[in-house]
Amino acid sequence: MKKFFKFEELGTNYRREFLGGFTTFLAMAYILAVNPFTLTLGDVADLPDALRMDYGAVFVATALAAAVGSLIMGIFANYPIALAPGLGLNAYFAYTVVLTQGHPWQYALAAVFISSVFFLLLTISGLREKLINAIPVELKLAVGAGIGLFITFIGLQNSQIIVDNPATLVHIGDLTNPSTLLAIFGIFITIILMVRGIHGGVFYGMIITAVVGMIFGVIDTPSKVVSAVPSIEPTFGALFSALGDPGFYTQSMLVVILTFLFVDFFDNAGTLVAVANQAGLMKDNKLPRAGKALFADSIASMVGSIFGTSTTTSYIESSAGVAAGARTGFAAVVTAGFFLLSLFFFPLLEVVTSAVTTPALVVVGILMVSSLGKIDWTKFEVAVPAFLTIIAMPLTYSIATGIAVGFIFYPIVMIVKGRIKDINPIMYVFFVIFALYFIFLQ
Repeated sequence: MKKFFKFEELGTNYRREFLGGFTTFLAMAYILAVNPFTLTLGDVADLPDALRMDYGAVFVATALAAAVGSLIMGIFANYPIALAPGLGLNAYFAYTVVLTQGHPWQYALAAVFISSVFFLLLTISGLREKLINAIPVELKLAVGAGIGLFITFIGLQNSQIIVDNPATLVHIGDLTNPSTLLAIFGIFITIILMVRGIHGGVFYGMIITAVVGMIFGVIDTPSKVVSAVPSIEPTFGALFSALGDPGFYTQSMLVVILTFLFVDFFDNAGTLVAVANQAGLMKDNKLPRAGKALFADSIASMVGSIFGTSTTTSYIESSAGVAAGARTGFAAVVTAGFFLLSLFFFPLLEVVTSAVTTPALVVVGILMVSSLGKIDWTKFEVAVPAFLTIIAMPLTYSIATGIAVGFIFYPIVMIVKGRIKDINPIMYVFFVIFALYFIFLQ
């Protein structure tokens, strides 16, 4: 085992790897509650049954996708990086594709599967690097920041801290509402834990919020702690019915597939480089075994969609495990083990409400917008597409629209500025694709 994971070469041991893997699990365990609540649109009261996924099945799919993805990453790529369904992409899946556009959730799962197949093919062929390199770094950073604002906005809406207003579109909610007050309390507690540098602060914040909610009767108390694993049958393989439906193959779904693909591109590349660099695994500013890591991610996402969850991706929370000493894939294997163990604790998560998930969405949003500092705002031709990408996502309630706006404006302002040579030809292709998106699909 030591030789397989190269413990001596990387200067680590079983204790450090186990502690690192456990720390990573604590840092990202919030997804076990947030993902099922998001994909089942738990905050939407009047939703047709056909559009609502089964909560228990999504919980199992989330845990299994995280376990399988982390195992593949650890064993095949030997990186201390764990995977799970990604925040942002799950919000796009639920609130844009299903709730706003009205597509069946089976269609959304099929789109995730197809985008993952494309990801795999692009990784194997080497085209993935060309596409990533064609997109300017400012737009990549803007996409991440925009998603951060988007999921924060969703969290504030779900807990009714922000509500709709006929005159101003949005307005602060009723702060005397017990559920809203609990969400605000959770945000404060989680921020305090994060500021103190406590690993797993988001997870602990959710636990404290839930316990306080139970004490004051805002949240139901679970009937038991451990139970049999819920059935995954309602979601397992559901995407294949969509793939066999001619109604699935539309221009609208093509945009959905491309959005899943693009965002997963950016998310993965940034996470892999950031965590590997922190762990001292980068060589000559390059990521060793990058192909294996990307292969692991694409396979994990394909498997996750078959189980019944949105795009599975590498988690930046893995950096918490690295800080605790993790250096090899054994830590990811440990994380996978804890996700499998969590399957038996469904009753504890079944009572989760928006008041409990909101702090996680807000804090993760704060972490994602940190990329704003890396954008050169002094260059107006850079600031314009970056800003419009960021602001369009929450205001249009669509990650796809934000990406489209930024990719349309980028070549225009660069041409006007006289920086035609700085525009990669592939960006013109993206310009045409997204221009057609607004012409025919809006």
